[in-house]
Amino acid sequence: MEKNYGHKPVLLEECLDALAVKPDGVYLDGTLGRAGHSLEILRRLTAGGRLIGIDRDMAAIEAAKERLAEFEGQVTLVHGNFADLENILQDLGITAIDGMLFDLGVSSPQLDEPSRGFSYMHDAPLDMRMDESAPLTAREVVNTWSGDELKRILFEYGEERFAPQIARAIVRHREDKPIETTTELVEIIRAAMPAAALREKQHPAKRSFQAIRIAVNGELDALPPMLEAAAEGLAPGGRLAVISFHSLEDRIVKQTMRRLATGCTCPPEFPVCVCGKKPKLKLISRKPVTSGHAELEENPRARSAKLRAAERTAF
Repeated sequence: MEKNYGHKPVLLEECLDALAVKPDGVYLDGTLGRAGHSLEILRRLTAGGRLIGIDRDMAAIEAAKERLAEFEGQVTLVHGNFADLENILQDLGITAIDGMLFDLGVSSPQLDEPSRGFSYMHDAPLDMRMDESAPLTAREVVNTWSGDELKRILFEYGEERFAPQIARAIVRHREDKPIETTTELVEIIRAAMPAAALREKQHPAKRSFQAIRIAVNGELDALPPMLEAAAEGLAPGGRLAVISFHSLEDRIVKQTMRRLATGCTCPPEFPVCVCGKKPKLKLISRKPVTSGHAELEENPRARSAKLRAAERTAF
């Protein structure tokens, strides 16, 4: 029986369909996590196939080594950030990949491990780093960023409608002493929100914790350069599949894919194209793929998942 690695790969069959895995192809999982997607890709490869797995979390790399041990000769694992995809591919000497997958969700083990500080349900030091060697922590964001900057990230990244009140409460509290733990932060957020908001089904700190996590890890800033590098690194006919979990991510993925599929950037009034830009991608579908009823029953975290896919055009 296979060991339980604590993370169910989201939209698994849909991802495999989107990638159209070729048995002798070269594939990249840019968000390795606990290697659920990678394992199924490898199972579809012959001895000539290869998989590159990237993750910024060293714990994920170590877990993937164990889980993918039977495919050792076909797997290359890289501790890195997908924002550096162009450099990673150059370092590996790879110029054409048949398929790339990016699952932008935080893996369940990260959320569920209290010491990592991602969860508002457990008391832990304020951390939230996906890469534990990175310098910026949630503690630094909460205690040193200006009230205006806190308000901005809470509103933009968390879509938190009480962002001004929460930001003011954080600034007020830290004037007396630094905010050190997730529990302290949850109580500050809770106290800043009106009673009606506290009665809502969603945990009052969910949006704020999402916003701080995104800021700590630079998640949204990394998306456009990653998508640009992915389009460049695909072989003609190669597939790109991206799973996002909230509207900000999905909007960036959708807009960037559409731009890469448009090519010409000349003003509409120009009679002929003078920019010479050609489409790099062809969208596989205009609308994202979402989870079906059976997956949602088994894995409620898949509810907000959206899969978008595109194919590299001929050079």
